[in-house]
Amino acid sequence: MMRKNLVLLILIAVLAALPFSVFAGGEQEVKADKVVVYASVDEGNAKLILDAFTADTGITASFVHLSSGPALARITAEINNPQADVWLGAPSENHVMAKAEGLTVPYVSDALSELEDQFKDKEGYWRSFYMNPMAFAVNTEALAKIGAPMPTSWDDLLKPVYKGHIQMPTPQASGTAYNIVGGLVVSRGEDAAFEYMAKLNPNVQTYTSSGTGPSKGVAVGQCAIGIQFTPAFFKFIDEGYPLKVVFPKEGVGFEAPAVSIIKGAKNMEAAQILVDWLVSKEGQDVLSEVKTFFYPVNPKAKLGAGMPEFSELKTVDIDVQWAGENKKRLVERWVNEVLPAK
Repeated sequence: MMRKNLVLLILIAVLAALPFSVFAGGEQEVKADKVVVYASVDEGNAKLILDAFTADTGITASFVHLSSGPALARITAEINNPQADVWLGAPSENHVMAKAEGLTVPYVSDALSELEDQFKDKEGYWRSFYMNPMAFAVNTEALAKIGAPMPTSWDDLLKPVYKGHIQMPTPQASGTAYNIVGGLVVSRGEDAAFEYMAKLNPNVQTYTSSGTGPSKGVAVGQCAIGIQFTPAFFKFIDEGYPLKVVFPKEGVGFEAPAVSIIKGAKNMEAAQILVDWLVSKEGQDVLSEVKTFFYPVNPKAKLGAGMPEFSELKTVDIDVQWAGENKKRLVERWVNEVLPAK
């Protein structure tokens, strides 16, 4: 009898350690307990956001950090055996492309209906979960060393005094850089934009593969000017680095990075819970609470300290559908016309 009781206790302990499941009508229903993410948000902020999600929901979120280009390539390569459930981050046009290529699935919920049309795919294939404007960050100490004036416009960056002192990402790998290209094309016209970027090329010290690479270079004085989205700039300022954020007077593009559920996701329920949480007030408030310095898309959410109201900025609207459909062509033109320019 004692031996039977011992076996029974061991069996109960083993069952308790397994993921919760019940059997109803002959079907197994497994509790959502984990989600796997490809994160094109910068690595530090991806961890902050997903750790907060786990704390709120109890769902374990693991992630692999990938820039938008490599992320899309991996999701494409894994179409028959997906290794992640959710693609988190990357400008919305990348998610438009993923939808067009059959890499993601729709999910419609009450949370989706609360977003403005510009921040979602109406069929539910993707939804934006934050915004960021483009800007320059200027290292005031590095600028003083080269005796250069503070730039206030895109045209200022063409001045010979800035030669070799600017960093920006490459659109070959970075969605951030493609937003720069798109913003210039919309505001100047395509041919004039490419003429401008070819003239800017000699002043660019390096094109980083990561969209947040320039912030690291400008923070430590490796360059005098960095061009990218604002969050890392605000973060470095908060940490005491000698940076000044400049919004060029001609206006800037902005990103509205999105999240999609990958086709064939193995943890579908957890993936749906994650995308709903990201646009909820609770999830949006986390953006400020953990100092991501992202602009929320939910109007009920809080804005981070030290950030100007988005409505105060002069921005250039880039149609997401147009950006997605023209990305391959415009990036190829950039490689052929801008990169070789002297």
